[in-house]
Amino acid sequence: MAKTARMEHPKPQMQRENWQNLNGEWDFAFDFGLSGVDRKFYERDGLDRKIQVPFCPESDLSGIGYKDFIPAVWYQKKVTLTAAQLKGTVRLHFGAVDYECLLWVNGHEAGSHKGGYVSFCLDITKYAKEGENVLTLCAKDDTRSGRQCKGKQSGLFYSHGCDYTRTTGIWQTVWLEFVPRAFVEKVYYYPNIAESSVTVRAVTVGEGILSAEASYQGKVCGKAQAKAEAGNATLNIPLSELHLWETGAGRLYDLKLTFGEDSVNSYFGMREIRLEGERVLINGKSVFQRLVLDQGFYPDGIYTAPSDEALLQDIRLSMEAGFNGARLHQKIFEERFLYHCDRMGYLVWGEQGNWGLDHSRADGLKCFLPEWMEALDRDFNHPAIVGWCPFNETWDYEGRRQDNDLLAIVYRMTKLFDTTRPCIDTSGNYHVVTDIYDMHDYEQDPAVFASTYEDFAKGGPLKDRMADRQTPVTGIPVFISEYGGIKWDVDGNLEDSWGYGDGPKTEEEYIARYKGLTDALLDNPHMFGFCYTQLYDVEQEVNGLYTYDRKPKMDMGIFREINSRKAAIEDER
Repeated sequence: MAKTARMEHPKPQMQRENWQNLNGEWDFAFDFGLSGVDRKFYERDGLDRKIQVPFCPESDLSGIGYKDFIPAVWYQKKVTLTAAQLKGTVRLHFGAVDYECLLWVNGHEAGSHKGGYVSFCLDITKYAKEGENVLTLCAKDDTRSGRQCKGKQSGLFYSHGCDYTRTTGIWQTVWLEFVPRAFVEKVYYYPNIAESSVTVRAVTVGEGILSAEASYQGKVCGKAQAKAEAGNATLNIPLSELHLWETGAGRLYDLKLTFGEDSVNSYFGMREIRLEGERVLINGKSVFQRLVLDQGFYPDGIYTAPSDEALLQDIRLSMEAGFNGARLHQKIFEERFLYHCDRMGYLVWGEQGNWGLDHSRADGLKCFLPEWMEALDRDFNHPAIVGWCPFNETWDYEGRRQDNDLLAIVYRMTKLFDTTRPCIDTSGNYHVVTDIYDMHDYEQDPAVFASTYEDFAKGGPLKDRMADRQTPVTGIPVFISEYGGIKWDVDGNLEDSWGYGDGPKTEEEYIARYKGLTDALLDNPHMFGFCYTQLYDVEQEVNGLYTYDRKPKMDMGIFREINSRKAAIEDER
């Protein structure tokens, strides 16, 4: 294991020169009795263990590998700061901490955050000093409470079914950022393809002139500036060259923002999404979305990829199998992954890991909505994200049905914040109000599977096996956002493995089943896409096209040919 891992900049759309990566060795302690605050761990000089950040203590890469439930953990790191670094504002960033955390700087309580999937930043200028500084963080986590989103983290001691090893505490990069007193806090990009321009809306700390310079492959192709007043500035950049973001071709523009002494390197893509009847248009063109389910798990890092290359590899593996995108399933992925999706022209759906939340109660809103809105805010600018899906499979919670108002409010807040993308209220079931009607269907017999959608293919009504709880909406886009899940254990141990239905006996049977299921969706003129379960195995779940360590189970050229068989359909619909 490398002494220090994940040293790349974690936020490519807001990159400054003056930053310091804090990944690597930290002091660490378990707090099984939730008594660390009472015992004043934040006043201690060191803790009793060491951990490799940003890897969670359950992972092998952390150097700990403790797999049982962990109610709370503590971290501590000493950081040396210079007088020059303290001249402006010192911002401490956490990529993600699961779930609820409290920070002390030099023994002073400096801020807190709740939500295990999203990034947050704390201004620690008030507590920082020249020389040695002590950062102490406590993180509490309870995946069984019903009051937090846990995604695919197991609620039992062992992983089981489609739930896997848990993640506690820090699991994404920690870094310091040194900015002037006046700086750009946030930016939002609004491409306008018809006008060949992009509007930049900025939130600033302080007032002044905000300048923006856009370039493509090193050539300047647009400039603009505006005065920032009351913390806001809006400017429009006409582009002398128009390069569209498309599937398989990111074509990103570089953007340099200057605000007084503050300088930010960013990027954007010229991509628009529009719904037109049953079609989903990207830059005015109907694109058949050939998606695959990506869980975002890694054998040695669990929620955290061991390297930046590992993030990029998952996209390449997907594309090699003939997919043009993914549902990022039950997890808000890190920004480096989205950056690579942006570069590669790889379509993704942003989703929260809502499993674990009691969605039968109206007060679930206060647990869900703040974190979800932070996710929308963080990831708004990524052109690769072509839709939002806050909930997935809202089955009855301990016998209680979902609170429909909860889902409706989250949908409406999503649409209020982001008018540029479609939103699926809850994938698969049970829809309340949605822009796209999707279903999950794990029927393993291709003939039976195809017969379910035969009438719909001919222009008739859509059949939904959840018809007792939801009614298909006519005239809007439809796709099967989970199907397949074909079991195939390369070691032949299907009895101790998990997947959907009975696993095929031979490779030929596997391929025939995959082709039959997929062809039924490709051939349906009223479907705009599909999402196959899944890209790779995760622990005991063996329905991936690749093994958990990302080895192909069969020749990926076979699946690429099946998935891409009717690529021309993108121009026909």
